[in-house]
Amino acid sequence: MIKKKKIILVSVLGVITSILVLGNLVSNKLLKEERTLYTFKRNQTLAVYIQDENRETGYSKSNSTKFPTDGYILNLEKSSCTNGGTLSQDSYTKKVSISVDYQNNCLLYFDKLQTNVTTTLEKLNKVVKSGNPNFALASTTDETADGLYAMEDDYGTSYYYRGAVEDNYVKFAGFYWRIIRVNGDGSLRIIYDGTEAHTNGENNIDRIAIQKQKFNLNDGDAQYIGYMYGGSGTSVSKEQAQTNELSSNIKIVLENWYKTNIANNGYDSYVSDNIFCNDREIATKSETTNWNGNTGLGYGTYSTAFQPYKRFLTNLQSSVPQLSCKSKNNAFTKNDTEFGNGKLQEKIGLITTDEAVLAGSGKNGIASSSYYLYKGSLYWTLSPYVFDSGASMFSIVSNGDISYNNVSSSGGIAPVINLSSDYVYMMRGSGTIEDPFEVK
Repeated sequence: MIKKKKIILVSVLGVITSILVLGNLVSNKLLKEERTLYTFKRNQTLAVYIQDENRETGYSKSNSTKFPTDGYILNLEKSSCTNGGTLSQDSYTKKVSISVDYQNNCLLYFDKLQTNVTTTLEKLNKVVKSGNPNFALASTTDETADGLYAMEDDYGTSYYYRGAVEDNYVKFAGFYWRIIRVNGDGSLRIIYDGTEAHTNGENNIDRIAIQKQKFNLNDGDAQYIGYMYGGSGTSVSKEQAQTNELSSNIKIVLENWYKTNIANNGYDSYVSDNIFCNDREIATKSETTNWNGNTGLGYGTYSTAFQPYKRFLTNLQSSVPQLSCKSKNNAFTKNDTEFGNGKLQEKIGLITTDEAVLAGSGKNGIASSSYYLYKGSLYWTLSPYVFDSGASMFSIVSNGDISYNNVSSSGGIAPVINLSSDYVYMMRGSGTIEDPFEVK
């Protein structure tokens, strides 16, 4: 009887993205048998076929010996080995195990992984609940323990966490993060929460990635509420003020942090290119009757209110947060120019005030340490407030309230990134502080 041996094919994430044909000798980096090398005999082959990007056109074969990063899954029904060989794949790590005779040939077919909102919700073990909360009130309990609330975003329907959430912990790139929401394309929007995991209500400076940073170095022009802006001189029109020509101080700092901690450590491919909305849309005088000084002009030194001010300072009782970015000019992306402006150097940004209200902050003026975004320190959002003798941005302050600060004052930075739906599919865990979601 010919003895069978178990062979493990290993890759970074264990998923094959190319074709591999093995003849006389199998590379010791690819095939192992209980930590010892294994060699195919001369008359044995292992061929791998990859489904085309267009799923209708079938599979392609090449002579590449590269293993994949992510995005494919073994089709066990189509794959086969002659002479009784068996195939299996670990559902989490995507490692492929092959038990074969010495006289055997195997054909492996890999399908393009179809990840989306549904697969992400399943991974998070979450259903969808109906209705909307009272956004004016601070959330002091885990309102989404029994399901996530829904709201439209630029990609479809987004599903968000709210309140004293205890199952939205993620460990990624050596840091702990909290899930803000599932984006409409199935990617996962997460906010930095420390080098260690922290409980809700914990006041700890570790929950801020970068301390004492100005949003912009100058505050004397309406253009400085921009994540990018039109130039160093005084702006003479709203269009000039909102031209994405120069990067804000906070954008430069954030992108340098991303390079050091994410990109340079090999994690960039797992981060998706989703919109960060710097909502610079102008609130008209008629929309801000509580502030007579609003000119509605949006440039130079003209007093101006912006749409986030209207949503969260004028009448929050009847106003609803939004996740759609109304202007493409304000929708910051890196490479995507279909949905965004393509102006980022790196795929990183900040939380918006809309997301903070959805998460359970309550209206302006309410202190809350219960919801998961409370950190005990002031940190910036990406949402403009007003220009009134100086440019100001919304921030989440030390008591958890959504407030505002002059752009040239110092505040903390809690980076926000989006994990791709393919990466989320590979995660395991329950999302608790003891068992965060992560790829192991």
